[in-house]
Amino acid sequence: MGEAAAPSGAGEAPVPAAVVAAAAAAPKLRVAPPMPWRTRLAVLAAGYLTDATARADGTVNRRLLNFLDRGVPASAAPRNGVASRDVVIDPAVPLRARLFVPCPAGAVADAAAGPSAPVPVVVFFHGGGFAYLSPASPSYDAACRRIARYTGAAVLSVDYRRSPEHKFPAAYDDGFAALRFLDDPTNHPVPLDAARCFVAGDSAGGNIAHHVARRYALSHSSFTTLRLVGLLAIQPFFGGEERTPAELRLDGAPIVSVARADWMWRAFLPPGADRTHEAADARASSPAAAAGIDSPHFPPATVVVGGYDPLQDWQRRYAETLRAKGKEVRVLEYPDAIHAFYLFPEFADAKDLMLRIKDLVAGSAV
Repeated sequence: MGEAAAPSGAGEAPVPAAVVAAAAAAPKLRVAPPMPWRTRLAVLAAGYLTDATARADGTVNRRLLNFLDRGVPASAAPRNGVASRDVVIDPAVPLRARLFVPCPAGAVADAAAGPSAPVPVVVFFHGGGFAYLSPASPSYDAACRRIARYTGAAVLSVDYRRSPEHKFPAAYDDGFAALRFLDDPTNHPVPLDAARCFVAGDSAGGNIAHHVARRYALSHSSFTTLRLVGLLAIQPFFGGEERTPAELRLDGAPIVSVARADWMWRAFLPPGADRTHEAADARASSPAAAAGIDSPHFPPATVVVGGYDPLQDWQRRYAETLRAKGKEVRVLEYPDAIHAFYLFPEFADAKDLMLRIKDLVAGSAV
């Protein structure tokens, strides 16, 4: 039987005609759960942010993006029990991060001093397809603040370099540099327990967290104080050349679409690379993609999957890959969740995930 072109993206791998025909013939399913109208508007705005600033030539209209995604400043005075400050990780890059610190109950003004005893730290990587958003984006500033408040941990949200100006492996280099920064206690602006360190992120940030964990596992012995005790991949962004059933069924879902994902991979991967590249490879099928996962120092992983996320098949394959290599993996399934659901606190699942993250961090206590 012949083959039909992939649904979108010039030069993409063909999809068997039978798969395309079956998807077309299947009853039209919902691609999003019911949502309050305010949430629906926010979701539509997130999609507009991407579509309005992604150029066909693979570049981003940064001027327009900076206008649409106006960052919020850090706040030394606690907001909702959490203070924040911007720190410099590497002035040569330059590489910065925003540090969120839970404050004692009743603290009002000078909370920047932080906790009196060292607290665990979550190194966080925001989503946005490697190309969009930042720790100062309102949604991520608020999300990291919630993580710090729920868990009692400090959150270091890394302002990694974005594609297409900085392609693979710039984001991974920056994530690993954040671990090196924390390994030196003299860099800690507040008391931090680097021996209880997690890497976490959503979407592209979940992908970065995975690859940073791989690098850590390969060079574990070179760290003096920092120990990775967990990996939290919230709906991580992986892919491949074929179209999965979820991608075909949920194309047009909120936040992530096939066309947007294709554009983001082209913007991030090296020239000439496709989605068999180690960065996208959820199955770790190449030696480069598998390096580090077999190490006993690769941390236990928690993988979050949403039922309305077109990327869910890749996320489950990722979890299966880790299990097949003997890794400790926990999968949290949210059947009614869209991609990036946890950024919208009005979803009941968003609060549930925060409670799960709280338990994850609490479980690292010795």
